[in-house]
Amino acid sequence: MNIRVGQGYDVHQFVENRELWLGGIKIECDRGLLGHSDADVLIHAICDALLGAANMRDIGYHFPDTGKEYENIDSKILLKKTIDLIKTKGYSVVNVDSTICAQRPKINPHIEKMQQTLARVMGVDVDCVAIKATTTEHLGFVGREEGMAAYATVLIAKD
Repeated sequence: MNIRVGQGYDVHQFVENRELWLGGIKIECDRGLLGHSDADVLIHAICDALLGAANMRDIGYHFPDTGKEYENIDSKILLKKTIDLIKTKGYSVVNVDSTICAQRPKINPHIEKMQQTLARVMGVDVDCVAIKATTTEHLGFVGREEGMAAYATVLIAKD
């Protein structure tokens, strides 16, 4: 079995008058994240980790923010396309381990629904999708509530 590890990171700035999408679900919040797509920071980090593990560059290469077809796109579509891309090289997802860095809103109440959503999109068991949440103890741009960050590590395999 050929296995590979990939890591991804993404960050987006908070803005007014925008919905907050995270892990493929809408979360009630007074602000959302700024981005060309729906700015789902968690999915973007996972996509980068998957593409990196398969040595297929990054999310910006495959889904450029200059492309009109990606404007306001649901990031679940980008994740599904990423899964299809790594499949062209014979890879499938073994597991995902991720961390969301946000001072607010509270992420823990939404983790189970995010896991279910991401598992469905990636075609894996929900037990293969780990999501953790942390604050930065009021330090940095996350702590000042200027934005949100996410980290993802993935394991992919080729039979």
